[in-house]
Formats: sequence, structure tokens, C-alpha cells
Amino acid sequence: MSNNDVVITGMGATTPLGGDVASTWDGLLAGASGIRRIEADWVDELELPVKIGAMLAVDPSEVLPRVQARRLDRCEQVALIAARQAWADAGFEQPTDEHQDVEPERLGVTIGTGVGGPVTLISQNDLLHKQGLRKVSPLTVPMLMPNGPAAHVGIDLKARAGVHSPASACASGAEGIAAGYEMIRSGRADVVVAGGAESCIHPITLAGFAQARTVSTRNDDPAKASRPFDVNRDGFVLGEGSGVVILERADRAKARNARIYARLSGYGITSDAYHITGNHPEGVGQIAAMRQAMTMAGVSPADVGHVNAHATSTVVGDVGEAAAIRNAVGEHVVVTAPKGALGHLVGGAGAVEGIATILAIYHGLIPATLNLEDLDPKVQLDVVSGEARKMELGAAISNSFGFGGHNTALLFTPAA
Repeated sequence: MSNNDVVITGMGATTPLGGDVASTWDGLLAGASGIRRIEADWVDELELPVKIGAMLAVDPSEVLPRVQARRLDRCEQVALIAARQAWADAGFEQPTDEHQDVEPERLGVTIGTGVGGPVTLISQNDLLHKQGLRKVSPLTVPMLMPNGPAAHVGIDLKARAGVHSPASACASGAEGIAAGYEMIRSGRADVVVAGGAESCIHPITLAGFAQARTVSTRNDDPAKASRPFDVNRDGFVLGEGSGVVILERADRAKARNARIYARLSGYGITSDAYHITGNHPEGVGQIAAMRQAMTMAGVSPADVGHVNAHATSTVVGDVGEAAAIRNAVGEHVVVTAPKGALGHLVGGAGAVEGIATILAIYHGLIPATLNLEDLDPKVQLDVVSGEARKMELGAAISNSFGFGGHNTALLFTPAA
């Protein structure tokens, strides 16, 4: 391992499967589902065709002090929870004016979000119209702005090397991690808190996705609604959550005897320039992103044993990504798709699934794709189903693709 390498020394998450990384990972391995019926009056009042979602397993109100939680949008809450977990997992203490494990000027934050705080925007607009100006919170703008999650984490951990918030739809969390890599490799920071966050389960988002016919309407069987690569898939399930990793310069991590989960050895970021919601039909951007990641990491397609697929459970998207993986990496690769269990966490997806990829390398274990009962014959790949597969990995890729044609591939390798 080179001193210039970027390594992962801490991880944190709050997801539909659990309130931390350990419970989320255990849920993935056990074949648990985080998808259930949405228990809200508006589901039936508005007669929405979608009545299911992947809500958090642990509500932020159970973790954050009540006063602090009230001052944050839910997207900001989940980012702060995951970041604090990752920080502690890396062996760092919460910074104070008297004690800081990382020099503030050498600490950065890059946490992406695809949507930000629309729930705050809509709820405060409702208050304005129903109860008047005096009821509108003075924190409305800080709560709705997309850089809010990253900004609050930066303030909490006293990061002064730069705070960034990529907004690239479903690729935002992965881009957050890639941006953190660049902060370290460019010399701007020694440690970066990186990832993504999202919480936008709301009538307007569900209605919009329903009108676009991209979400599953399998309301009578929520746990089996998200079915990546399955021939009977009918769309994704909207979820919420956050994933955060601590990226650290390798020589610094080794000097303090930190536990190193894996190396972030490369990434690829491309854009399709094709359609605002659809992927390029020939997968040119997806293929290029994976190839860029391999080139940066200095590995060949034969070295990549595993791809954590973006696979959202849409009819067209899953087949397109499968073809792109075969083209870029090859038919030998072993694939999994966590959204069968997690739902689609949008801006948080790339970070949470990046963590799953890191743990697959760390434990030599690839989780199965939940609800994959009948593999689509157009998906000509070895997709893990039924139970987790033991496999030593020399390199693994995590894919994240978003509306607007954003494509990000992260490539991880073992720590040793």
C-alpha cells in the first residue's frame, strides 16, 4: 500500500434495514426487507397508486436530541447521524475547542444529496398559506438547501478544508465519495467525511414518480416489491437513509494504527448527454465510468470479481446496466443488487451501497439480491440470489447512475 493511497477507516449508516452499518449489513446477509406500507393518512386520502416505501428502521428522533432534531430537515438529520457513527468508527472523538483528533484545516466534508429538503419547503409553504408569516420557521432556508447535510456535518466536526455537496440525483452519494478522494489526492485534506443522504418520501415525490411510471405498485406485498433483475420487476421503491465513510490518507491511517477496511483505488464519472431520465441505450456512459475506474486503479477487467449494481428494479434500466457490466468488466463478474432489500435511497444510495461493497471485500462475502426468483434472460450475468456467496475479492466496483445521465463507478480493493 502506498502512502498516497486513500483508505476507508470508518463507516456509518442509517437505512431501512437498520440504524447503523452492522444492522444494515446483517439485514442484507439475512435476506431481510426494509420495505413496508407507508403509515400516513395522505396515502389513502390522495388515492396514490403507490402506498409503499423503504422508511428508516430507526427514526432520527430516537437518536438526536429533540431540540437539535427540530432545527434540521430529515435529510440533514440522517447525514449527521451517519457521519457521527463513521467518525466514531474511525476511532476519532467528537471534536471540542480543546481537543481535535484531526486538524480542522486538514479535514473536509463531501456529502451529496439528490433532492435535499423539499419536505421542509412544502411544509413551510403550507404553514405560510394556512397560518401566516409568523408561523414560518426562520430556519426554513437552511433546512431546505441541498448543501445543508454537508454543512451541518462540517460544523459538527469542525471541518475547514472545504465542505462540498454534489447534487447528481441517484449518483450523488457516490460522487460525494469520489470528491473526497480528490480532496485527499490533491493535497487539500488528510481526512474527508464523505457520502450521501436523502429523505424525500412525500406525496409529491411519490406522485411524480408514479406519473412517470418508474415505481413499483406491488402494494399488496411490499417486501417483494423491489426485484432487481427479476423478470417480474415493475419499478423501484422509494427509500430514505444515509451512508458516510471516513476517507483517510494511508500513511496517516497507518501511523495511528487505524483499522483499514479497504482502499478506494479509483473512480469514474461520466455523463450520457442523452435524456433527462433515461440512460443511453448503448450504455456508453456507464461503460466509460467503469473503465475509467479500472484505469485509475490500475486493474484489468479480469481483476474485478464483483460489481454492486445500481439496478433499481426498473424494466429498462436493469437490462441496460447488465449489458454495460458485461461490456466493461466481462461475464465472469459476480453481481448483487442491494435495492431489493433497501429500496432506492436516491442521494444516499451510492454511499450505502459503497459501504456494502467495502464490506463484501472486508468479509469476503457478497450479499444475495433479494426477490430475485426468476432472472430476466436478458440479464446475462452471474447475479447472487438465495443466499450470500463467499468469495475473496481483489477488486470490486460499486455503480451509481442518476437522472440527468450521471454515471459514477467507485472501485475498491483490499487494504493489504
